[in-house]
Amino acid sequence: MGQNAVMTARAPADYWRRTRRLTACLLLAWGFVAFVPVFFARELNVEVFGWPLAFWLASQGALLGFCAIVIVYAWRMNRLERDFSEPSS
Repeated sequence: MGQNAVMTARAPADYWRRTRRLTACLLLAWGFVAFVPVFFARELNVEVFGWPLAFWLASQGALLGFCAIVIVYAWRMNRLERDFSEPSS
């Protein structure tokens, strides 16, 4: 009985630690997706009808990256909620 009480007391701390770690990792991924492709797009100096193609490709890739970040967050948080939820009786 004493071991269950310890596990119950540690569960919220472990849940928030994992949530903060996931959020920090995905914020780093967001920063990478937002800034790195645009920074390197200058070196790909290709123009189509006078418009820089590299910036357009970087922005489209960033949108896909942002969608992937949201999907990963939803998937991982659903899994985390399932792992830490109280079993229904």
